[in-house]
Amino acid sequence: MPLTAPLRGVVPPVCTPLDAHGDVDTASLARLVDHLLAGGVHGLFALGSTSEVAYLTDEQRGVALETVVNATDGRVPVLAGVIDTTTPRVLDHARDAARLGADALVATAPFYTRTHPREIAGHFRRIRDRVDLPLFAYDLPVSVHSKLSASLLLDLAADGTLAGVKDSSGDEGSLRRLLVALGGRDGRATGPAPAFCVLTGSELTVDAALLAGADGVVPGLGNVDPAGYVRLHDAARAGDWALAVKEQERLTTLFAMVDAGPEDEMGRSSSALGAFKAALRLLGVIACGDTAFPQVQLNAAAVAEVDARLRAAGLTPVR
Repeated sequence: MPLTAPLRGVVPPVCTPLDAHGDVDTASLARLVDHLLAGGVHGLFALGSTSEVAYLTDEQRGVALETVVNATDGRVPVLAGVIDTTTPRVLDHARDAARLGADALVATAPFYTRTHPREIAGHFRRIRDRVDLPLFAYDLPVSVHSKLSASLLLDLAADGTLAGVKDSSGDEGSLRRLLVALGGRDGRATGPAPAFCVLTGSELTVDAALLAGADGVVPGLGNVDPAGYVRLHDAARAGDWALAVKEQERLTTLFAMVDAGPEDEMGRSSSALGAFKAALRLLGVIACGDTAFPQVQLNAAAVAEVDARLRAAGLTPVR
């Protein structure tokens, strides 16, 4: 589905199922795509942080993206993460994504070396100039160590470089200021960049972001319960804020699965990704819940907690 209008709705960052050897499990990934589409999502983001993109080889990236594109079969737009340290490397990924049929690209600022806002702007402009696909900025300062300012995003939106931003900064004040600058909840259609869309990556505050004027959400937990996030989104769009808050609170309780892994044995990212994959395995969507090496795998007690969280949220494991 070509991305010809601002993207709105629920766009999960698709997990990348692996087999016991660490290779991409394409059969499980295709089932996951079907699971997400059955939940009513409005787009898919392949090769993001939740996809474990930083752990995948270039070959694995290609296999994963091709599988998502083919399984989606044009039913919703597929956004492809082209995340890498420098512009030439990102351009290589971007060209591969275009060749494989992605509908849009998602890139962070350059990282590893410290980068000036002028250099960041040049980075995004060159990507958009060299690969003719809509480009989304991924604001992820915890990993990139650069915060994308509202002024930078507005400039890149105004000149047509960026189609939107996925805000995973965790800075709700900055997000609100960006939305206000774009025209706020009631003025987005006539704001300074009406075609520019704002997607929040903060899955625990989706109701608040939608109320403030965000266009949608990119929820890692949406792999597990896509229909829940679609219900939340639809309630917010209908102005039923009581229902939206109720669904948000249910999802917030379910999200506690990310802390199942013991802190003294593994990082929180490993715990979160492991929990999502464990949940998908328990639900019968994917065959193996392993995360990529060197992440530590969830132990039996942690998986049991994930199981309990699923049942409490009204999701019934089959394994």
